[in-house]
Amino acid sequence: MTRPIRSFVRRSRRITKAQQHALDTLWPIYGVLTPEGRLNLDALFGRKAKKMMEIGFGQGDALVTMAKMHPEHDYLGVDVHRPGTGHLLRDIKAAQLTNVRVLCADAVDVLQYNLLPHCLDTVYLFFPDPWPKKRHHKRRLVQPNFVLMLTQRIKSGGCLHLATDWQNYAEQMLEILEATPELSNCVNGGGFAPRSPERPLTRFEQRGLQLGHGVWDLQYLRQ
Repeated sequence: MTRPIRSFVRRSRRITKAQQHALDTLWPIYGVLTPEGRLNLDALFGRKAKKMMEIGFGQGDALVTMAKMHPEHDYLGVDVHRPGTGHLLRDIKAAQLTNVRVLCADAVDVLQYNLLPHCLDTVYLFFPDPWPKKRHHKRRLVQPNFVLMLTQRIKSGGCLHLATDWQNYAEQMLEILEATPELSNCVNGGGFAPRSPERPLTRFEQRGLQLGHGVWDLQYLRQ
């Protein structure tokens, strides 16, 4: 599968000394270099447990909160931005979490090349870049081919949970997910899901709510 259009740009935001120190000292503990082949997630975490993946963790707020709430689950975070990765590594260390591993990589490449079929119990995608201008909609991450890859990596009975504060993107997500036969909407009659208490309220979301933004959740089961 060719990938000529990326859903992200590598921002040149300055990395702080603390973030760089975390990358230098904590990456060998919690970081995962993308291999040439497939990852064995049980071997990576050293146990058999439910495997949850968050795509685009940002600063890592939601990922750390969920990992604290569910120490019985293993969490894999994937993001391309080094400053946020450094921030997350610091928070993992501060919380003394042993159930989080981090990939600083393109999620599409990870799904395509590094994950085995049906290896994930849940995938989270919270507030991806909405690329609001119409001419940029092709850059949005949630597209039919991307959703197909997700369904191939999620176990039968597993969950896909998305959230966005951009209504147009929410409607596009809903249309794509409803057209995916491997997925079943968790909401009777279809449509958007109520906000789950399991989804942490991130700083990004809090800022949006203060600005009057709406938030749309989508939850689907893998058949």
